[in-house]
Parts: sequence; C-alpha cells; structure tokens
Amino acid sequence: MKQVNLRIYQMILPLILGLFLSVGVYAQNITVRGHVKDAMGEVVGANVIEKGNPSNGTITDLDGNFTLSVPKGAILQVSFIGYQTAEVAAAPSTIVTLKDDAELLSEVVVIGYGRAKKNDLTGSVTAIKPDEMNKGLQVSAQDMITGKIAGVNVQNNGGEPGGGASIRIRGGSSLNASNDPLIVIDGLAMDNYGMQGMSNPLNLVNPNDIESFTVLKDASATAIYGSRASNGVILITTKKGRKNMKPTLSYNGSVSVSAVTNKLDVLSGSEFMNFIKDKSGLSDAEWENSEYYKNMGYWSAYNADGTPADGAQHLFADTDWQDEIYRTAISTDHNVTLTGAYKNLPYRVSLGYTKQQGILRTSDFERFTGSVSLNPTFLKDHLAVNFNAKGMYTKTSYANTSAIGAASEMDPTKPVTINDEFFKKNFGGYFQYSSPVDRNDDEWGYSIHSLSTRNPMSYLGTSSDIGKGKELTGNLELDYKIHGLEDLHLHVNGGMDLKSGKSDKAYSRYNYDNYYYGSQGWSTQDTYNLSLNMYAQYIKDFGENHHFDVMGGYEWQHFHKETDYYYYGTYPDTNKEHPGELKDPSENTLYKTENYLVSFFGRLNYSLLDRYLLTVTVRDDGSSRFHKDNRWGFFPSVAAAWKINEEAFLRDSKVVSDLKLRLGWGKTGQQEGIGDYTYFASYTNNGLGAYYPIVGEGITYRPDAYNASLTWEKTTTYNAGIDLSLFNDRFTANVDYYYRKTTDLINTVAVAAGSNFKNKVTSNIGELHNQGFELSLTYRPIQTKDWRWELGYNIA
Repeated sequence: MKQVNLRIYQMILPLILGLFLSVGVYAQNITVRGHVKDAMGEVVGANVIEKGNPSNGTITDLDGNFTLSVPKGAILQVSFIGYQTAEVAAAPSTIVTLKDDAELLSEVVVIGYGRAKKNDLTGSVTAIKPDEMNKGLQVSAQDMITGKIAGVNVQNNGGEPGGGASIRIRGGSSLNASNDPLIVIDGLAMDNYGMQGMSNPLNLVNPNDIESFTVLKDASATAIYGSRASNGVILITTKKGRKNMKPTLSYNGSVSVSAVTNKLDVLSGSEFMNFIKDKSGLSDAEWENSEYYKNMGYWSAYNADGTPADGAQHLFADTDWQDEIYRTAISTDHNVTLTGAYKNLPYRVSLGYTKQQGILRTSDFERFTGSVSLNPTFLKDHLAVNFNAKGMYTKTSYANTSAIGAASEMDPTKPVTINDEFFKKNFGGYFQYSSPVDRNDDEWGYSIHSLSTRNPMSYLGTSSDIGKGKELTGNLELDYKIHGLEDLHLHVNGGMDLKSGKSDKAYSRYNYDNYYYGSQGWSTQDTYNLSLNMYAQYIKDFGENHHFDVMGGYEWQHFHKETDYYYYGTYPDTNKEHPGELKDPSENTLYKTENYLVSFFGRLNYSLLDRYLLTVTVRDDGSSRFHKDNRWGFFPSVAAAWKINEEAFLRDSKVVSDLKLRLGWGKTGQQEGIGDYTYFASYTNNGLGAYYPIVGEGITYRPDAYNASLTWEKTTTYNAGIDLSLFNDRFTANVDYYYRKTTDLINTVAVAAGSNFKNKVTSNIGELHNQGFELSLTYRPIQTKDWRWELGYNIA
C-alpha cells in the first residue's frame, strides 16, 4: 500500500507544480491601457511595441489610446514619424508624451560636391526619394520626378517606347544654346551628346536602382558647377549596400498595359460614301453609275481616261485605320538585387530587364541593365571608398509616325492589303491610289498618286529603323579623413562614361520616302567622357556658436565624339543594266570632335548660433571651345538664410517646427550649342561650294564661318524663398520667387556679305530674362508602419 501511495504522489506532485508555474507565468503578464499624445493632443496611428519582441505590438486609435498585453517589467517603445522614439516601463495605466524629432529637418541631402543638412540649406534645393508604393510604369529616371517638383517641367518628347523627355528647370535661359539641365549620376557629370540609336540618355539608370533625386534650382545652389549649371542641376544617387547587413536577394517585377484612350472621330466607310453621295446630289441610280462611286468602289488603279486597269474587281471595305495602326501594348519589368556586406565591404549588385511595347505597331523598346556598388572603409573608417559601375544595352524599334496622321485621312472604303499582282508589283500588296509613270528602263509602272493619302500600314510595314546602344559608366571615389586632423577630408573622384550607338535603317522600294529604288545603311556614334575632380574639405565647430565648412578643389573633363555613316540605294530587279545592284552609295564618312573643361572651385558654409547661415561659392571655368583671350569664365554666388524658428520667440513653439527665410544671388555660364571649333578658321572637305585645293590631289575644301570673339553666355539669378513646417512635419510649405537675366546670348545671326565665310555666324548678341513663382505643399494626415497617406501639391 505504501508503495502504491508513493507512486500516486509521484504523479500528482508534477501536475500541481506545473499548475502553480502556469499560474505564476500568467500572473506575470499585465494588460497595459495607455494613451499617446504630443504637445498638441493625441497621436493617431503611433506604433507601440514590446521592446525586444517586435511581433507583439499595436497602434493607437483615433483617440490616441491603445491596449497591449506584455510581461510584467517589459519596456514599451512608442514611435511615430516626426517624433523621437519614447521608451517607458509597462504599467496598467500609461501615458506617453512624444517629443519633436529634429532629425527630419537635419536629414542629410546630396548637394554639389558633398552633402549638407536639409535645415542648413541656403539655396533653392529640392530632394525627393522615389515612391516605392505608388510608382506606376517607370521606364526611365524622368518618370519618377514628373509633376513632383515645383518649377521642374518634364515634357514627353513623343511617347515612343523608351523615349526621352524635355526637362526644364524654371523654363529656359538660352535661345540657341542648350536649355537642358546638367545631370550628375553618383558624382559623374554626364555629357550632352546623347547616343546614336537611343532617344533617352537617362535610360542608363534603372529606376529601381535610384536612391534619391536632388534638384538644384537657383544660382546659389548651382554655381558650384559653373558653366554647365545655367539650366539647373539634377543629382541622381543610386542605392548602395550597408554595413553589417546580411545578404539579401530580392526580386521586383511588374506588368503594365497601355492602350489608346481616345481616337479621332472620323467617318466610317459607309458614312464616307453617303457623305460623297449627299454632296453630289445624285439619285441612287445616278450615284451607282457615277465616277465617284466607281472610284470609291473599285480597288484597282485608274488610267488617265478614267477606265479601270485590266482585271479590276468591285470591292468595298470598311476600314478603321486607327484600329489598324494602334494596339494594346504589354510591358514587363524585372529586377533582381543582391545586397549585403562581407566584413567591412558593403555591396549591392543588380540586374534588370525591361520590355516595353508601343501602342503604335512596330514600336518596341528592350533594355538590359546591370550595376555594381562597393563601399568599403579602411584605416578604422578614416578611408572611405565608393566604387560604382553601371552597364546598359538597349534595342529600340522606331515606328514611322507618319502613319498617325495618315490614319486620320486615309479613305475608309479601301482595304489595307490586296492579293493582286498589280498591287504586289507596284506597292508591295498595300492598297494605294496611283498614277502611271515611265520607269526610264523600258518598263512602264505605276507610282503613288501625288494628291492621295499614303496607306498608313504601308508606312509601318515597308521600313525598318532599329537603334542599338551600349553604355558603360563607372567612378571611383576616395575620401580620406586625415589621422590626427579628422576635421580635414581629402576627396578624389575619377570617372568615365563610354557610349556606343548604332542606327540601322532600311526602306523597301515600296516605301513612300524611298519609292522605286529603296535604300538602307547605318550610322554610328561613339563617345567617351573622362573626368577627375579633387577637393579638400575642412569642417569645424568653434564652440557652440560657430560652424565652418570650407571646401576647395579642381576638376578636369574631356569629351570626345566620333560619328560615321554609310547609306546606299538599290536598283529594282527589273532594271536591265543593274538588277538589284547598289545605286549611288554614300562614301564612308568619319567625323571626330572633342573638347576639354578645366575648373577651380570653392565653397564656404558658415553658421552662427545655428540660425544665421551664409554660403559663398566661386568657380573658374576654362573651356577649349573659346579663344584663349575669352577662355575663362568666373561664376560666383552668395546666399543667406535665417532660421526664424530658432529665435527665442519661436524656439518652444508647439506648432512651428521649421521656419526659414532664404535669399540668394549667383551667376552661371553656358557654352553648349556652339560646336567645338567655332573660334578659329577651319575647312570642310567635299562639301557644297568646296573650291579650295588645300591638301591632297583632287580634294577640295570650303572655309567655315568662325568668330574668335565668341565668349560665355552668362545668367544672373536672384532668389527669395520661405520654408515652413508645422506640427512635426505633418504640413510643409515651400515658396520661392526668382528672377533670371541672361546676357551675351549665344545666337546665330546674319552678317554682312563678305564679312565672314558664311552669311550667318554664331555670336554673342541679345539678352533675355524670366521670372517665376513656385509653391509646394505637403500634408501627411496618416503615417504608420503599414499605412501612409501623403498629399502633395505644387504649382509654378
């Protein structure tokens, strides 16, 4: 019996012990009923989590209240955008008051040759990050900023797949020179040559690789780039790896559908015939016997006497030509990214593929991209290295856009193609109104009627225009923080941009632009851009009231372009002397050009009491495009800002988070659009009017117009702005007014006969000015971990 009782105790005791343990654990959990507020009242949608256990959390309701069960002794973390994260001990009744977070206003943004705190900026600078949640179809970088920045107008150049856009920052400042902004990608300034076979130079950068855009608009911000900054600067920074990050492989893909939403309202075939009938005033019998009806009803060509050609057949078609040329286009985008860090080497590798169909048939765009970013540090973080490399290959099929206009005018009673020897022989099977013509090769044929509209589908089907482009760009940045003098940084950045493009064109003998013979050929363009910039930067705080940031440096750039082309026509197979042979081939013509830009630059940022800010920049540019007496241009700027919210009467404001007044003045230059050799006498061979036998037997040259007095186009800008932020960045407003005046405009003007080698010469003549007002408003009613609602509005 004793033995049996002992066994019973052995079974019951563990059960009782477990019961007490479970009750003890349950008793250690408490239910926290809390309230989150700021200085103005409750905070809606704040995140509340148990520290160390992020899966146990909740958000505050519309009254700022929350309920959460946590272990006794736990710490709660409460966070919300615009506030400092608060940590409080868990208690049954908890009230949490969030404090302003100045970090948003102290966010570091990219500027020319460096970075600066957002609330320390004195110029008109806008920094945005791409919207990952609401991006739509984004094939190129300009798609990501369209409509999002006041004063920046992005106008599509035509809508073809992979096509470019005209980007204007505060309008234009020039007449004949370039009005395009300077594009800087990861510290490498791009050239303005573009690429043969590709209509958009920004296709180099995959939108999925872009971390941020910074747009420099006024001269106080852009003058650090001197001669290339009259039209503003767009700085593009790509994504990079981070320290101590585990390897992460991610995929991002999308499928998009594009279609024509509205077509021109045109007559159908039946409506067109009734319209002609009504206008002629004929009866039904008279109408069916009239020449109108015969021309509308017979599909074959008519001879001069109005009788149909042999074998004519009666046929009526009801063709919607717009339906024929347009299509529903499908586009896909795929991106694979590997990001991580190996010891002290953060890395990011990405591959992308884009296939975009155009809504106009035969138009397509295909792109392959790849990028590598390595960002190690050495010497106990004293030496930072940034290596960036990007590669791209594109193939673009350009459609003949003449089909669009023809589709609105073409006879709707006619078919697209006709299976008839007459049309096959003369028009490749496409229907076309025609007239007889003597081929001058013992054969009569038919040509396109001079007054008729061309068949829209023949425009698309009898020509081929394929562009292929390759680009490789890379740069290596070294930033050394001197041992023992860590406030002094030495910075070196060397980069290259190599581009090669080719355009292959072929026109059938039936194509309207090359009727009878047909033609084909190619043109190529190879360019490279080499750059090197070096600068020293000294950043030092003297006490609590004085902050200095001084930078000075040197930059060198070499731009080179080489073009070549070869085109030829062909005889028809029916030609007795040259069947199918080349006709009048063009000579293989090679053209090379280059220019250099050398610059010295400097900048001083000074802050007094963290509320009075001053920025002074200077840049001295030397361009090989000007005569030695006019080669150098000096471009200064100065700007000041007053952080009013840091004054005593606003420092403790619960409403105003930021209030800053900005004033700026600066001068920038322009040297694009004038050619590389317009300041000295040059000669072109084998051109029209080439009568000078300078060198070579039988080779003649003609002199080109030149102007040794040509100099920089100069733009002076005045800017005044106000930045306002309320309720911890819930509401922000930016207002700017600017006035720009450009003098010594680079313009091609007529000159007196005999005063130069041509009757028009590129000169500095005239001036223009523009002024504008910009307003940007942003309101963020909800900001949570899983739900963000942001309203933005801008006008210029």
